[in-house]
Amino acid sequence: MPSLSPNIIGLLPEYILTITGVLIMLAEPCIKPSSSRKPLGWLAILGTIAAGVASGYQTLFASDHPLRAFSNTIQVDTFSIFFHLLIAAVVLVTLLGSMDYFEGNASHAGEYFALVLFGATGMMLMTCSVELLMVFIGLEISSISTYIMAGMRKGQGTASEASIKYFLLGSFATAFFLYGIALAFGATGSTSIAAIAAGLAATKTPLLALMALAMIIIGLGFKVSAAPFHVWTPDVYQGAPAPVVGLMSTAPKAAAFAVLLRITFSGFPGMQHRWSVLMWVLAALSMTVGNLGALLQRDVKRMLAYSSIAHAGYLLVAFTAFPQEGIAAACFYTATYAAMNVGAFAVITQVSGFNESTRSIEDYTGLALKRPVISAVFAFFLLSLIGIPFTGGFFGKFYVFSAAIGAGHVWLAVIGLFNSGVACFYYLRLLAAIYSRKQAAAHDVQPRSVSVPAAIGLTLAALATLILGILPGNVLEMAQYAGTSTMIENARQQCAAHPDNCQLQVKVDSH
Repeated sequence: MPSLSPNIIGLLPEYILTITGVLIMLAEPCIKPSSSRKPLGWLAILGTIAAGVASGYQTLFASDHPLRAFSNTIQVDTFSIFFHLLIAAVVLVTLLGSMDYFEGNASHAGEYFALVLFGATGMMLMTCSVELLMVFIGLEISSISTYIMAGMRKGQGTASEASIKYFLLGSFATAFFLYGIALAFGATGSTSIAAIAAGLAATKTPLLALMALAMIIIGLGFKVSAAPFHVWTPDVYQGAPAPVVGLMSTAPKAAAFAVLLRITFSGFPGMQHRWSVLMWVLAALSMTVGNLGALLQRDVKRMLAYSSIAHAGYLLVAFTAFPQEGIAAACFYTATYAAMNVGAFAVITQVSGFNESTRSIEDYTGLALKRPVISAVFAFFLLSLIGIPFTGGFFGKFYVFSAAIGAGHVWLAVIGLFNSGVACFYYLRLLAAIYSRKQAAAHDVQPRSVSVPAAIGLTLAALATLILGILPGNVLEMAQYAGTSTMIENARQQCAAHPDNCQLQVKVDSH
């Protein structure tokens, strides 16, 4: 038995992030306006590392059985720990890459570091919550932080537009999610995910439960930028600061997908034959709309915004697979996408700077002649986003499409492969510009030096992308264990609710 209270261990990473964020807010007014805010950034980095260590510490108490806290509203298991570590890693790379971003341009860098930690707190809370109202609280904490960070480039019209648009449309989507929670309570009498799964078998209003799930999917579909809920993505990505876009395109998506996996596979398993059809349509639509939209873009951040819509579609393919394989494939693809996308935006942060002088594809022409190392790193991330072998993107797509084919969704995998071919055009177009000789009349931008923290962040993202492509065993095994443990826990809950019809039909890996 743990010596500490389960309520302390269950939310230990969130406590650390919250305390660190509060300390940054208290320390920021004590620093002269003309002084550097880098010490606050280093404090945020230390807090993030400590939160990651705390997530690893939780494995000591959640290896055999989930650790429950706060009246069973919080559940720490392999699934939640996987996403805790992933979110902590993304936040760490983001902080390292943005240490010098606000230097000399804004006095509110301290607020940025605190908001990053508060946002990460909400994301982690979402992944370990098994009660929909707790999920909603985590979602709001994460969303409010990202709404503010989207407008951090004060004085820029596009930044204000991005923040306001993100806030208005995000609030609208949150209303759908909250209304779905209310309908789920009306159909099953509970907002606990386990109780909802048990109540579906006896509910007299299955249509109401189906409407509840549809509303929840709409709300979370906005957060993951799935089509047709993607309309905010291009404008927000274009106007928000590059490091903020790198964060919001990965960590909040990972948290939202974690919630969606829990709700669909654990809360509504009996309706999989219905919601998997909806996921099939959303996946095909997101892949197609995202890639076709990216073909028409010349702004690099806007192009990557449409790319993120397409990758949300690739990840939704995993929801059409069998539960155990689908959860594992979704977890692994989330990790690979986070590594290569946060790395790509870290490169954009270093190249364009606070004023974002390098925006269009033409502005990247000849970049390799002046900055060969960072260009090579950027090229590696772009190749991974395409899905070239020996990168994390290739194995992520392979695993997701294999899971879909195993469940009989061959045509969905074909659509995914076709869209991957379409994506080659706009990624390679940017790559060709980077390695082209710059014309005399082209806009010339003086190269910016890469700081040591940013170099460390880029190295971590590149190594993660490479390791996930050539040695994915450890992460893949953890993803598979997360899927297996989730299904075992679902079966246990079903046994507790219906002891007369208890069948643990879960394939448990020998590991």
